[in-house]
Amino acid sequence: MIEEKEDKKENKVMSYQETMEYVDSLQVYGSVPGLTNIRNLCEKLGNPQKDLKFVHIAGTNGKGSVLCLVSEVLKEAGYVTGRYVSPTIFDYRERIQINGRMITKKDLCIYMTRMKEVCLQLTEEGKAHPTPFEIETALAFLYFKEKNCDIVVLETGMGGELDATNIIENTLVSVFVSISLDHMKFLGNTLKEIAAVKSGIIKKGCIAVTVRQVPEVMEVLEDKCRKMGVQLTVADPEKATGIVSRAGKQKFTYGSRKEVTISLMGKYQIDNAVTALETLDALSGKGFAVSEKVLYLGFLKAVWPGRFELLSKKPVFIADGAHNRDGAKRLADSVRFYFTNKRIIYIMGILRDKEQEEIIRQTCPFAEQILTVPTSGSRGLSSYKLACEVKKFHSSVTALDSVEEAVELSFLMADKDTVIIAFGSLSYLGKLITAVRNRDKKKEVKI
Repeated sequence: MIEEKEDKKENKVMSYQETMEYVDSLQVYGSVPGLTNIRNLCEKLGNPQKDLKFVHIAGTNGKGSVLCLVSEVLKEAGYVTGRYVSPTIFDYRERIQINGRMITKKDLCIYMTRMKEVCLQLTEEGKAHPTPFEIETALAFLYFKEKNCDIVVLETGMGGELDATNIIENTLVSVFVSISLDHMKFLGNTLKEIAAVKSGIIKKGCIAVTVRQVPEVMEVLEDKCRKMGVQLTVADPEKATGIVSRAGKQKFTYGSRKEVTISLMGKYQIDNAVTALETLDALSGKGFAVSEKVLYLGFLKAVWPGRFELLSKKPVFIADGAHNRDGAKRLADSVRFYFTNKRIIYIMGILRDKEQEEIIRQTCPFAEQILTVPTSGSRGLSSYKLACEVKKFHSSVTALDSVEEAVELSFLMADKDTVIIAFGSLSYLGKLITAVRNRDKKKEVKI
């Protein structure tokens, strides 16, 4: 626990505005892979992570959806369940939740004030200032411990072995969603190299669960589990049968479980759902059993914004966080599955450090018209530069100045049978979803 100081000025809790200004100021410390800073920080806090139990999720696409399904079931079963996710869509506080409720503004201010004091102590000792992600991760651990969480479901920020979340020791289940090429600058240039980094979250005594991966990735995970003496369970989406998608829900049968229903659309969500099922079965052997009734209810209740989310029905308006080559491929598969022979308009916004060309190549053949929007921040890309990239593959592209303008124009261009799909960086989807919903506040859109 952090020692209280006598100086009342130093102990003064920041206001919410001051807290968010402090969070913004931390961006100068960037992203630095490694565990030294997070160890220093957590040690100052009394190593709260050592008093928690975890489900740890790594991979390229699907972490959030699996986290959502697993944590919703655990919550329904009566376990006090922490969630730690990134990035967020609507509110900074979304990244730290207990039983689906965001950390309050008051608690965020209290805990971030503690972080600020500890970071000052570290720099006064000549140690490096922690990065924003390291601070948020340590804050989450302290919050979850002091709120007496029974279990925490968390996703890695980037990679695995050197990700700040990997300071944890009490991992019950290590989970791997689809692993593909992304963040190559940090993680490696081949699937084997990236898988090796992500496999670093496997701890002795845990159970490892993975969706069926491509052979070179499976080889890496199997080898790591063999060396660690860890059981590896493979979730196989090919064994999901009787898949029916309608009215914003999907049903499927997997093994002995018949007609499991999820409120997550997108063909790829079946992959995530069977991975979540295998994760929950693994947890039952670690002291966190759930009844079948609770499992079915949790799956039905789980909702994850911005992942093939239906915002409007006439016209159909979908928001999806496809922001890398694997996400683009999965989005393309879903477009083929749901919208063959439909007139499609895209709204597209992509960060500068993503594989724009590959994302465009995978998705553009389905669109009649593409509208590009700017993304913000240090990694942002202007709508004009994105439109120039799109023009290499598609002739009908328009660069717009804002997300709101793109939403209005897409509705003007659409008839009731048109499909509008907005995708790319999650950083702009919150603003887009809000803009769509604000067009008619009286109309409730049920997913």
